[in-house]
Amino acid sequence: MSFLVEDKVAVVTGGSSGIGLETVKLLLQQGAKVAWCGRDETRLQASWQKLASQFAPEDMMVHGCDVLNKESVQGFADSVMARFGQVDMLINNAGQGKVSTFAETTDQEWMDEVQLKYFSVIHPVKAFLDALKQSQHAAIVNVNSLLALKPEAHMIATSAARAALLNLTKSLAQNFAQEGIRVNSILIGMVESGQWRRRFEQRSDLSLDWDAWVAKIAAERGIPLGRLGKPEEAARALVFLASPLSSYTTGSTVDVSGGFSKHI
Repeated sequence: MSFLVEDKVAVVTGGSSGIGLETVKLLLQQGAKVAWCGRDETRLQASWQKLASQFAPEDMMVHGCDVLNKESVQGFADSVMARFGQVDMLINNAGQGKVSTFAETTDQEWMDEVQLKYFSVIHPVKAFLDALKQSQHAAIVNVNSLLALKPEAHMIATSAARAALLNLTKSLAQNFAQEGIRVNSILIGMVESGQWRRRFEQRSDLSLDWDAWVAKIAAERGIPLGRLGKPEEAARALVFLASPLSSYTTGSTVDVSGGFSKHI
């Protein structure tokens, strides 16, 4: 199935691993040109080498960038425009969670979470906005978490910041509709990652293989599909929302949590 993104230009923040890298890969498979960024230069170059062996290097671009630094993001945007001359899709993926209870969370950690969840989106949107306005198929998609609707006490600051990002996404969709720019988001649940693999290596019951161990966690947490999500599954939802296939969808969220959400 085609996502109708051939020859369009996509930008992916936090694209050097996990959901971001799978999104870059899917976009390239679908014929898009893709620029992605990350803070870790070593990991960024490794992602380039991995994909350059599968796809045309002229369709790819990597750039070291800290999305919390306005000047760094603007430099990334300038480089993308100099290389490709257009931007049609912006996928904001940078960000991670903070594990802490209310009693454990310092004032600075509250501020850090708000800054990370807000400005990892605000800076790229501002930097790429003029280019997106020139596209006939402009779309912004934000990676968010189910924590936005289902807060967890042990991740209180992240839960609150995620809820704020959900609100911000809706506001941006309303603000940019007249410019022809759609804005949507996905809400991820528990997704396989390096962190989960490390936990698996440290498991107490060594008789459990990966699938059995994951199924046990899913059962304990009440995930109806009985497993963790895969990064490529989140990537498919992101590319769909960024593509012309969802041309009449804006201000919406797609739940990619395996049924973990019980909200209507």
